[in-house]
Amino acid sequence: MQIGDTILFGNYDWRVLAVQDDSTLIITDKIIMQRSYHNKYIDITWANCSLREYLNIEFFDSFSEQDKQRIIPVLNQNPDNPWFGTIGGAETEDKIFLLSLEELACKYFGDSSSLLYNPRKNQRYWYERKDENNSKREAELLDKGWNSWYWIRTPGRLSVKAVYVFHDGNIGIHGNNILKGNIADGFCAGGVRPALWLKG
Repeated sequence: MQIGDTILFGNYDWRVLAVQDDSTLIITDKIIMQRSYHNKYIDITWANCSLREYLNIEFFDSFSEQDKQRIIPVLNQNPDNPWFGTIGGAETEDKIFLLSLEELACKYFGDSSSLLYNPRKNQRYWYERKDENNSKREAELLDKGWNSWYWIRTPGRLSVKAVYVFHDGNIGIHGNNILKGNIADGFCAGGVRPALWLKG
């Protein structure tokens, strides 16, 4: 497998983000579902959110036993939000996870670290609409044919928010509310693009 390849694993197409020795980091090519980040409107980090629990239990269990054997548990660091200092929380052992802000902005979709670590004065909401790497982060909602927004695991400007990627690939570093927000019925169901390390 090569970086940029699309592979079928389980019931979804996945994009190859990195290859290290005999393991491969993959992310779903499309947004495969919409869920809240947490099931209560409280201060939360990735370590304790209901979306992490769902991905590592119910979603993981949707794979065949053969496929489960190929998924490699990893220790993930959960850095603080670099613009607002919001606590990222404890490191986590995850079989399936969301990418962090740094992984998304600096490592696997082009290097936009100069924009991440040098925000303009009074820049508080959007990352950079003219970032040349935005198009690499765009994702289509499965079976819908249009782009939508999706969560990443880094907290937003408050611990009741999580950073997300807008439909045009721009990053909302201020975050969307983990449960209630910009959906008409008061339920903020963000897109989910799971990632995992695959053996072999």
